[in-house]
Amino acid sequence: MKKILELITDELKTAFAAGGYDAAYAKAVLSNRPDLCEYQCNGAMAAAKAYHKKPIEIAQAAVAELEGKPMFEEVKAVMPGFINIKIAKEFLAEYMNQMQEDACLGYEKAETPKTIIVDYGGANVAKPLHIGHLRSAIIGETVKRLARFVGHKAIGDVHLGDWGLQMGLIITELQERQPELPYFDPNFEGEYPKEAPFTIGELEEIYPAASAKSKVDETFRERAQEATLKLQSGYAPYRAIWKHIMHVSLADLKKNYSNLHVEFDLWKGESDAQPYIPDMIQDLVDKGLAYESEGALVVDIAEPSDTKELPPCIVRKSDGAALYATSDLATIVEREKDFAPDMYIYLADKRQDLHFTQVFRVAKKAGIVKPDADMRFLGFGTMNGKDGKPFKTREGGVMRLETLTRDITDAVYNRIMENRTIDEDEARQTAEIVGLSALKYGDLSNQAAKDYIFDMERFISFEGNTGPYILYTIVRIKSILAKYHSQKEQQTAVEDAKILPAAGDSEKALMLSLANFSEMIDNSFAELAPHKICQYIYELSNVTNKFYHETKIIGEEDKARQASYIQLISLTKNVLLQCIDILGFEAPERM
Repeated sequence: MKKILELITDELKTAFAAGGYDAAYAKAVLSNRPDLCEYQCNGAMAAAKAYHKKPIEIAQAAVAELEGKPMFEEVKAVMPGFINIKIAKEFLAEYMNQMQEDACLGYEKAETPKTIIVDYGGANVAKPLHIGHLRSAIIGETVKRLARFVGHKAIGDVHLGDWGLQMGLIITELQERQPELPYFDPNFEGEYPKEAPFTIGELEEIYPAASAKSKVDETFRERAQEATLKLQSGYAPYRAIWKHIMHVSLADLKKNYSNLHVEFDLWKGESDAQPYIPDMIQDLVDKGLAYESEGALVVDIAEPSDTKELPPCIVRKSDGAALYATSDLATIVEREKDFAPDMYIYLADKRQDLHFTQVFRVAKKAGIVKPDADMRFLGFGTMNGKDGKPFKTREGGVMRLETLTRDITDAVYNRIMENRTIDEDEARQTAEIVGLSALKYGDLSNQAAKDYIFDMERFISFEGNTGPYILYTIVRIKSILAKYHSQKEQQTAVEDAKILPAAGDSEKALMLSLANFSEMIDNSFAELAPHKICQYIYELSNVTNKFYHETKIIGEEDKARQASYIQLISLTKNVLLQCIDILGFEAPERM
């Protein structure tokens, strides 16, 4: 079904055209003065310049055409030329009923679905997930889910860091610790063990130890570089170790991502792109795009429209080694072969903006993707502590993600147990659900590009613009519905009941908020802006709670009106549940 703004705009276009004015000037928008009207049209202001008339004259002509239309309760032309609109309660109620009957809550899916790659993992194997991975994971997951709801085929790729010096460091450190392993015996000819010679805990200790050693021991670093080269050249013993590293790391990464309700369709890494690099680089050379500069191979990316100088993209270092840009370009080659995406979305720290500008431009210049390929970088800011600096543990280290989720879950559990309304087991299960909402909403409610302060006390509050407040609103609706359906005398055909025209202002305000759902979804996807979903459900929760406090739902004696209320809050619940599903969390039954 059409968005409510489209329906209003259609009427405005007819009115403008009837008055002899270009219908392109007729566009409805949400009112920026809700105390005066619900929607408005400012097209007469622009049309006045084209037609050399006073804006108010054009607005009055349009209003004259709109008078008596059943869609509108009130349409006014006000100085200097605005058209203020209030929707008819009957029209709005029918719009609610159509939303209620539609599986997608009235949202029209994309007519031409696109294939979209969402690259939002970026974790390194052999390292634990830490809070630096949080924003990419939860913003990326929301963008993927949003794209799917809009109607596209969105493919999430973790794009692991699994190829490079870190592997050589682990292998070399492992050799020092366990030289008796068959991988380090040049005369070994049997099959290598199926079991890894380390646990995830040991592996996560090996890498930082090796990394620290390489900074002070030049010989150790050279051995690690040699091991990296042998691994990348296909040396069987080291490939066997690498497979162990991947198996152990992936199991742990999948568990931790799953705890965040983050799921990837592809568990590929930089290693998967390596076979594509030689031909890709040769193609860049053959096309005259890549040239030598101080021993390195580079591609110019500067364009005449640039407002600042942009350096060339290095695709091969002077020592012959590949870089992140090389790997990312080769990954695009692989993705074009496998999926031919219509759109790419990359999630990373906003400081990576230059990197992705370089990669996107090289990909287009080289014909790896089409010249008009839709390639977007969604850069995010940092999560900071109350001191305004990047969030750290009390000891000053980088906090593991599982530690952060445990801490926030424990804090929610303690808050729930203060009320003692449910038993400990249910409280623990509820705390896990509410804790995840607090963590995700606390992040997603901020504009992605901005830094924000991680404030656990505020995030877990059941009041204000927080995840728990949104869930509390949903749980309150569930409670009302359960109470209604538990009363035998209420066992009427409520399923067949219709939402009636609003009886009061708070009821109409709730309907107006629900009517904006489709518009919000389109805007959020167009701008890749999850925070707009958060803004919407916070406002929707506020008007829902105002309606609840001003309306006797269970005590309403008019059964038709009561059934209408039940249908309305059922629709509200469904909209809220759909939104939090896109945001990547769920609601408990009780709080």
